[in-house]
Amino acid sequence: QVRVLGSGGGSVQAGGSLTLSCAASEYPSTPACMGWFRQAPGKVREGVAQINSDGTTSYAGAVKGRFTVSKDNAENILYLQMNSLRPEDTGMYYCAAEDFAVSCERGFLQVWGQGTQVTVSS
Repeated sequence: QVRVLGSGGGSVQAGGSLTLSCAASEYPSTPACMGWFRQAPGKVREGVAQINSDGTTSYAGAVKGRFTVSKDNAENILYLQMNSLRPEDTGMYYCAAEDFAVSCERGFLQVWGQGTQVTVSS
């Protein structure tokens, strides 16, 4: 069974850094894309960053320039380096993967991991 398992959340003060990681296990091949999403209390889930199998990346405007998404293709491990964290970055972060390129183009990823909490204090 294909699974994605995220980890690396924690608490940090504003201006600090955290790195999240996510392993895609039992994948028969490289996913067409993997991405990070987040959900703050009382808010809808939003896309944060995505990386496609060709290495192209995309970011939400709120994190561009502060967050970097990367992937170890050999191990199918996804990373999210988060710098200059702000209190508004607080939320549950989820990683996800997708097999179909068309779905990736729409930001519609279907294989989800459990969330990891990120808390940024001011």
